This record gives sequence, structure tokens and C-alpha cells, in this order.
Amino acid sequence: MPIGEKVVIRVRMSSHDAHYAGNLVDGAKMLQLFGDVATELLIRHDGDEGLFRAYDSVEFLAPVYAGDYIEAIGEIVEVGNTSRKMKFEARKVITSANIPGNDSACDVLEEPIVVCRASGTCVVPKDKQRFNRG
Repeated sequence: MPIGEKVVIRVRMSSHDAHYAGNLVDGAKMLQLFGDVATELLIRHDGDEGLFRAYDSVEFLAPVYAGDYIEAIGEIVEVGNTSRKMKFEARKVITSANIPGNDSACDVLEEPIVVCRASGTCVVPKDKQRFNRG
């Protein structure tokens, strides 16, 4: 998997994901999605799940509610000996239409809303790297 190639997952937030009043989803859910994206990136790049070492930056930019569809995107932007620097973005692509008396109405957003951005570093030990990158 070349540097810059992206991995995308799309997930609907459920009522089980809501943690606060008004069906607001905890921001940590976005980090969980980024962890899943990072795992796929590492598997594609190294043939191993690796380990998430640290986030360098996390920005929560907009609220996420139960029923929203979130698209989480990530890419490897730098490769070290064992480290993999990554960038992530979560976007709301579908949301409730908020029509009184029609709780199941939803809108596909013309422009996705960026709800979270982050960057971080993962590590794949040399002895776990299965693909020859040389």
C-alpha cells in the first residue's frame, strides 16, 4: 500500500453510541473509528495490525448524534523504520432530518460535515512486518 492511499469506513451511530443528553455521541467514538482505520492501514501496509502509539493532535469540530452516518478516512503520511505516521478525518454524511412526527426521516448531506480530525503514530515491530518495502 503506497503512502497516501486512503482507507475509508462508514458506520451509523446507534442509540448505544449516544452517551449524553439529546442522543449526543461521545467524541471517543471517533477515536475508536480512527483506531479501526489505522488497523486496516497497517494490515495493508505491513501485513500486521501493529499498535497505536499516540495521537499528536485531536480536534472535535462538530457534534455527532445517534442516527448519523459517519465516514472515517485515514492515510499513512510518513513511514519510518517501525513507525507509521497517519492522518484521520471523520465526516458526517447522513443526518436526521429533524421533522416533527417523522423520527425516521434522514437527509443525505450535499457537503459532508467534518466532525473530527486527528493525527497519530502507529508502530509495527520489524519482526512483524511481513511485506518487503525495500
